[in-house]
Amino acid sequence: MEAPVIVIALGGNAILQRGERGSFAEQYRNVRNTVTKIADLIERGYRIVITHGNGPQVGSTLLRHEAAKNIVPPLPLDACGAETQGFIGYMIQQALRNELKKRKMDKYVITVVTRVIVDKNDPAFSNPTKPVGPFYTKAEAEKVKEEIPQIVIKEDAGRGYRRVVPSPDPKIIAERYAIRSLLDSGFVVVACGGGGIPITEEEGYAEGVEAVIDKDLAGERLATLIGANKFIILTDVPGAYVDYGTSNARLITHSTPDEMKKIFDEGHFKEGSMGPKVTAALRFVESGGEEAIIAELDKLVDALEGRSGTHIRR
Repeated sequence: MEAPVIVIALGGNAILQRGERGSFAEQYRNVRNTVTKIADLIERGYRIVITHGNGPQVGSTLLRHEAAKNIVPPLPLDACGAETQGFIGYMIQQALRNELKKRKMDKYVITVVTRVIVDKNDPAFSNPTKPVGPFYTKAEAEKVKEEIPQIVIKEDAGRGYRRVVPSPDPKIIAERYAIRSLLDSGFVVVACGGGGIPITEEEGYAEGVEAVIDKDLAGERLATLIGANKFIILTDVPGAYVDYGTSNARLITHSTPDEMKKIFDEGHFKEGSMGPKVTAALRFVESGGEEAIIAELDKLVDALEGRSGTHIRR
């Protein structure tokens, strides 16, 4: 019997911690710490596909391009997404391979620069909502807006202000067959980084578009299309809560899709934070997945074994 396939969506805290400047050394140190937890699952025999966010990284890349626009031409947002997929994938690939070698496991990790097909008529293109880049205070946000008037900046779930860009719904993972083939050949695969590179496709012709796809929604599409058994969304809180941020906050430990939808409709999950995670988890289970889990990064093994996190299954 083949080992179960698990798609793990890493939250931003796996790569960049709050308060850090975002140097390569800081990010690589965080990734090294993160991959030890993933290596624990590989050691247990699970087949793993890893996806990750890139909000701060692509935001920083955009700022670099903007700052240097009088020296070198800036690249479009889809190309910036490809850049960050490459360097974050490299960090995960190298750190995890080193960790596996340390454990005497001769297993290779490979990164696939992944494109995700979206609908060119998606309403998201006329309503930017996806946060990218660093957090700003209100005063900092006003200053950035003065310097770059064409960008849109909004408050992000009470945590500060961030630039927002269109976030269309992912439809198809273009490289899905290659990813599954690599997985079946014994590789650990890093794919759909930052939600994938958004493209539209008409009459067989693909073209990149200026957008950022939510990495959890793209992770669900990836998990579903490659036939994963479980989809795990890792974040910086223990799971999904009812009345989060209040004295009545309660962690949801186990739920069915119908129960979770009811809680969702009551407004307990904010659009800019837990909302997309719950949506992605529900889609995975409703599309035939065995179980979706939302859990804290440090509790990955506990979550998989049912001792931590929010578990959604039929």
